Amino acid sequence: MIPDTWRRTPAGKKRARGLGLPLPGVPGPFNAITDVAGVEVGYSTLIKGEGRLVRGTGPVRTGVTAILPRGRAAASVPCMAGCYSFNGSGEMTGLLWIEESGELQTPITITNTHSCGTARDATIQWMVKHDIGFEQNWGLPVAAETYDGELNDINGFHVKGEHVFAALDSAAGGAIELGSVGGGTGMLCYDFKGGSGSASRVVTEDGLDCVVAAFVQANFGLRRELSILGVAAGKAIGGGEIRSKGAGSIIAVIATDAPLLPHQLRRLAKRVPIGLARTGAYGHNSSGDIFLAFSVANAAAFADAGRRNASFIANTDLDPLFEAVAQCVEEAVLDSMIANESMTGANGVTAIALPHDRLLQLFSPPQHHQD
Repeated sequence: MIPDTWRRTPAGKKRARGLGLPLPGVPGPFNAITDVAGVEVGYSTLIKGEGRLVRGTGPVRTGVTAILPRGRAAASVPCMAGCYSFNGSGEMTGLLWIEESGELQTPITITNTHSCGTARDATIQWMVKHDIGFEQNWGLPVAAETYDGELNDINGFHVKGEHVFAALDSAAGGAIELGSVGGGTGMLCYDFKGGSGSASRVVTEDGLDCVVAAFVQANFGLRRELSILGVAAGKAIGGGEIRSKGAGSIIAVIATDAPLLPHQLRRLAKRVPIGLARTGAYGHNSSGDIFLAFSVANAAAFADAGRRNASFIANTDLDPLFEAVAQCVEEAVLDSMIANESMTGANGVTAIALPHDRLLQLFSPPQHHQD
């Protein structure tokens, strides 16, 4: 029996498993990044106006996504983390300190390209306001971006600090909405309506018992490149394309409760492109493909100063986690399109949703007729 949370989002939008697509692996209860204990996700979605683009007025199709690695209750406790840039035409702030220290010390926010700085600064303000993690009186928040300028008045700078606060304040566990919400509101994926996607895997092999999960803001790829479970879906489902050349980006956040060291988490982040390749991606020149992985294990290792102890999984046992990352990313990207609807934005440009009926036709067995 497939849980309802695997089939549809809280708003009732069908997910890939709700269409019956035979995706590999076993998800957690919510099939989302919130299956990792403590992780909370919040959104602030901005949709306003129609018609001709007037800079500073709209139409507005954007927002902010917030991920709290240990939730609000333990937001001041860092996580071990690692990062990887597959292609660097994008931004994720705070990565230099993560590479240096091996720690993720702040919430993660994701928005549009020209609001990344706003999200970063507002995160500091939110942490100061709530007295989170500022014993050292400074912070380097992680804020990431992808470009939504086809549908959104991106140069109108509509994302404000209050919207970042709203996303952070609304962060919660449980089932999360997908598609055109939060930072993913105005995004495209393989020239279908894209945006926010998430998936998880329960790993119980080789002595492991853990959860690996992904959250993506998917805004990349050309239509002809899209592959779904080995089927050239993009070539079969044409029409309504907006982008004529490779553009956009993808941000991926990998979370796990497996005890891992920073260099091992970087290795998980480096497996994100495997999942992307399963959907047809190869990394366009102008695509910002930037990935972060963190573990909620070993919380006690960050208490106080002095010598601390931390457990970790042997490198020789990481293969099941690598596989889980690839599977989660693949499904999260697909759900960013499948759990979505067509959207018309600036200047009447419409990003069409991936049509479920035409997609299912590609997976239907051929009909054999007798003469």
